[in-house]
This record gives sequence, structure tokens and C-alpha cells, in this order.
Amino acid sequence: MHKAILQYNIAQLKQYTMEKTPPFRRLRGYAFDPSLSLKIDTVSINNICYKIEWEDLDESPSGNGKTVPTGEYIEVIDCDPATGVFYPPVDLNDRYLLAQDGLEPSVSDPQFHQQMVYVVLMTTIKNFEAALGRKIQWSQRYVPKPDDTSKIERSEFVARLRVYPHALRQANAYYDPQKKALLFGYFPAQRSRPELQLPGGNVFTCLSHDIIAHEVTHALLDGLHKRYIEPTHPDTRAFHEAFADMVALFQHFTFPEVLKHQVAKTGGDLAAQNLLGQLAQEFGKAIGGYGSLRDAIGHTDKLTGNWVPHDPDPNEYTTKMEFHDRGAILVAAVFDAFLSIYKQRIKKLLRIATNGSGILPKGDLHPDMVTLLSGYAADTASRVLKICVRALDYCPPIDINFGDYLRAIITADFDMVADDEHNYRIAFIEAFQKRGIYPSGIKSMSVEALTYEQYPEITLRGDDAEIFVDFLRRFKEQVAYLKDREEIHTITQEFIRGGRNAHMGLHSRINVKFLNTEVGKRFAELTGMAYPNTANKCKEMGMDYSTSSHTAKYSVENLWMANRVSPDGKIINDVIITMVQKRGVKASIKDGVFNIDGYYQPSEGDVEGGFIFRGGCTLIFDLDTMDLKYAIKKDINDKLRMERQFRYMNGRFKASASAGYFDEETLTGLSGPFAFMHSHH
Repeated sequence: MHKAILQYNIAQLKQYTMEKTPPFRRLRGYAFDPSLSLKIDTVSINNICYKIEWEDLDESPSGNGKTVPTGEYIEVIDCDPATGVFYPPVDLNDRYLLAQDGLEPSVSDPQFHQQMVYVVLMTTIKNFEAALGRKIQWSQRYVPKPDDTSKIERSEFVARLRVYPHALRQANAYYDPQKKALLFGYFPAQRSRPELQLPGGNVFTCLSHDIIAHEVTHALLDGLHKRYIEPTHPDTRAFHEAFADMVALFQHFTFPEVLKHQVAKTGGDLAAQNLLGQLAQEFGKAIGGYGSLRDAIGHTDKLTGNWVPHDPDPNEYTTKMEFHDRGAILVAAVFDAFLSIYKQRIKKLLRIATNGSGILPKGDLHPDMVTLLSGYAADTASRVLKICVRALDYCPPIDINFGDYLRAIITADFDMVADDEHNYRIAFIEAFQKRGIYPSGIKSMSVEALTYEQYPEITLRGDDAEIFVDFLRRFKEQVAYLKDREEIHTITQEFIRGGRNAHMGLHSRINVKFLNTEVGKRFAELTGMAYPNTANKCKEMGMDYSTSSHTAKYSVENLWMANRVSPDGKIINDVIITMVQKRGVKASIKDGVFNIDGYYQPSEGDVEGGFIFRGGCTLIFDLDTMDLKYAIKKDINDKLRMERQFRYMNGRFKASASAGYFDEETLTGLSGPFAFMHSHH
């Protein structure tokens, strides 16, 4: 009897073991790109094994009679339009591949190319989710009306981003927001530097960790703040580029082998020349340049051939207009902050290791010291990356600039860690100030001045319990534990617009709570927006909405739950709401003076001297207290911002260092969604 029970238990245990889903999937890939696997010094660290969260991969129709590996977030379609070839899909569920951590890195194997894009994309996506405290969503696809392509019939949920590893036969890679796709190119290396690349040999952008991480970050940003790409001033496009570079840069610190190698090589000084501060190594070399396409923290001296770090120059922010160059200022500022934090954290360790001098002797570091320094660097980089990603929830939904981002970083970190014992916030402020980046509307560069003000007088408690409290808590109950992203999207849209799960939507509830009331006047002031039923109150506040025909309609664009755990174990439950509205402005410049000639409904179409001007606000409510924590706005009635946008759109900027707007210069507009941003010039 006992023997039978034992045999039954063993059988059950075997079945449980066989059916249990592994926590991770391990796949091999390049830490940087194939070029570093051809150097003695870096071959051992370039071929690494990524560890990503396990997901069941399906094979679903791709529309061409074949099948492609498909996961929850992405769908890899390996079609080469130049040759008309569909490469066979890699089966990452194959037991032999699982046993050897996927395919071996190879430049010539298209199936490894598919593996490489998959593993880097999933690494980046999961880093975002860890920082934001929720599942990510791609931006919606908008379907135009059949009889009028200028109007939207409906919006569609986008389950998966389509990824084309061999989409272009050119030196380019980009995210297409219309197709919801990542397109990677390949091209022959130039013959100018044969010692760096095989002349004419193919270079594949889909094999560069930095390019893959960079492009998917554009897609993730589009899902969070779709209007950040609108060219309202120089910082918008530059921010997209800089943020994508930052993510690619700091993800390298998740690779233990790479980090130990670089710490040992630089003697622990990560400000010295190192691979971690360079992006897209092979891509930059292959198009004829020396070093990487964009060095984040330094450059190679053309005369000596030596690498030297960039010295912060506060004048660059008022003179550099090309968006890659301008974005590099932001990347350098964030990397500088990271270095300051890292150096501060290892001071005690260096004093112990050097008997109090703090100066390491020349020569190789002890392996234990390398391990300790690498641990500090990895932990610091992970925290900085999370701060940078989390700050996106504390940014205005439109018209982003570098000063806004600094305030978002400081406020987001204050929300998570009240006691800044390692002076992270001071490090960021110092790094931005060195580069002449100052937010508008503040009186000092102190932490207190940069942290957004809280507004406890705007509350959703008391008599409004049924209107808001029960509504938002019901929203939390319905989405907090959901795993299916489409279900999360569907329920969220119902809570915004109204539907089966929400009854009255958030838009209508804001009207009930805040319009035609005294608190509504204060709410309009805090959000910087005008509401249709408060035209008279807006007029009292100096807004230009005397008639309903000129009142901008607002829309609730996003409703997010953020469930985060602070380093000290505190659970933070926030609900984040973003609202946007637009108005038509007719303007002109006469004798150098900006004039507002009137307003018009944007639906009227093109108007001479007219342009679309947007206002918006990010509201962050504490879900536990139901108080408004932050209202981060771009005022719909901000005439100075109107002037800046108009001058920028017409190439007639005036220099203003403190505001971040510069000399008159004709600038080209956006030609194509993101393709122009990543074309080489």
C-alpha cells in the first residue's frame, strides 16, 4: 500500500516537473555587434548569453503562406523585399536549440538574426515594464473613414510589433509608427577603412544590440507619448533620439561579463575610454567613420587618434540644432550623473582597498576588486535606468523639452525615495546645469524647486466617492491582475470613454466633478486647459475663449495604473491620467514682432498663417488617499509657447539661452515618420 502511494507521488512529481514552465529562456547573442568578435581583446565578452523572461512562442500565419515565431509583444517576419526571399523562421522552441541556448552567433545565418532581434527586443521591453510598474502597450492603430481619410473611424489595439530583420538594403533602421513595425537594413561596408571592415562585406543593423534597443525604444515612447515626435521645437526630436540612446547605453550594464571586462580594463574608471559609452560600433565604422556612430561621452581626437571625454559646454544647448548632436547633450548629462553617483558609492571601497589614499595603484586590479566595482556599477546603472524610464510618467504629454525631463527625473525619484542618501538627485541637477539646461518657471536649481508641487486641495474624496473613488478602485480591481494586454486595453478604453465595465467614462466624470463649479476654476488653472462649460470662467482667468466655437475640446488620452515598490519596501499605488486638447491659431510676424491674428477651429482645414497648437496635462493621483499629487501642464493659452512654436515651424527662432530656443535658422521638417531621423548624412 505504501509502495503504491510512493509510486503515485513520484509519478505526480514527474508530471508536475515536466509541465512546469521555466522562469527564463537563455539565448545567445552579441553584446555589441559582430565586429567585436573579430578582436582578441573583446571576443570573449561579445558573445554572451541573454537571460529573458520565458514566454510561450507560437507559430501564426504571417500572410505569406509561411509561419513566423510569434510572442506576446512582437512578431518577427523575415522577408527581404530586395530579393523577394522569405527566410525560414527560427524555431526557438526546438529542444536542441533550448539545450544549447539557441543558435550560435553568426553573421551569415538569417535565423540567428531573428534570434538576435527577438532577445534584445524582449530585454528592452521587460526593462521598461520593471520601471513603469505595468505592462507596456504599443500605440493604437487609427483607421480612417472610407469617405474621408482625414477623419478617424476607429482605433485598433496593436497586439504585436512587426519586426523585419532584412527589410532594407541601405544603411538605415527605423520604427514606422503607421505600420507599427521595426525595419532593419543591411548594406556593404565602405572601402575607406579596410583595416576596420571587410570592404564590400555586408553589415546588418539587426545584429547590433544598440541599434535594436534604440529602435524599439522609439516604439515604446510612441506607445507612452505619441505626440513627442511632433516638431514643435528642437528638443522634441532630440529627446526621442537621446532617450533611445540612453536605454541602449545602460542596458550594457546588465551584462556581467562585459562590465567586469571594462572595469578591469579602465581600472574602475568608467569615464575613461570604454565600450560602454559607445553606440553602434560596427555601423559607424562601416559607413566610413572612425569609432562608433555616436559616442555618448567622448570622441576620438583626429590628430592624435586618442579617445578623449567630452568637456561639458553650456553653450552647446543654445547652438546645436541637429537632433542627433542635440540629443547627445542629454545623453552626456545623464551618463555624467551616473558616473558621479558611481564614484560616490565606491569611495568607501577604494579607501579600504588603498589604506585610505583612495587612489588605486597602476596595474591590473585584483579579481575580487573587479567583482565588487562591477557590482556597484551594475546596481547604479540599473537604478539610473529605472529612474530615467519612470520619469516618463511625470512628463507632460506634449511638447517635451530637456528641462521638463529634468523635473520629471527629480520628482519621480522623490516619489520613490524620500531620503536621497546617495545624492542621486543632486548628481542629475549638477550634470544638467553644467550643460546649461534649465527648466522654465523655477526660481532656483534646488531639489525642492525642481520637484513638482503637490495639490492636496484637489481631491476625489468626500461627496465625490461615487463619482471617482469607487470608479478608480473598480478600475484597479479589473486591470491590476490581468495578464492579457488586449483585455487591459479594452477595459481601459471603456473606463476612459464609457462602456459595459465603467458605465460613465472618465471624460464625463471630469465634466461632472470640475465643470461649472468653483473647484473647476482651480482645476482649469492647474491643468492649463479650457473646458467647454467653463468658457466664462476661463475668460475671467484671462483665457481667450469668449465663445463656445473657439473653445478647444479636450480628450483623455491615457489612463494608467502604476503599482511600484520603493527600495525601502513602500508600495506606491498611483493612477496617471493624461489629457490633451488643441486649438487653431492664426499668427504672423511683422517687423520682428509676433502677433496672434485670431483663432479657428482645427477642423476648418488649412488657414493662411495658421497652425495647430496643443495644450495638455499629466495628472497623478494617489490611489490610496485620492489626492492630486501632481499636475504637470503645458498651458493651452501660453502665448510665449505659441510664439516659440510658430518661429520654430517657420525657421525664425530668436536666441534665448534660458528658454532653450536659439538663433534664426531654417530647419527642415519631418520627412516620413522616423525614417529621416535615422538616415545617414
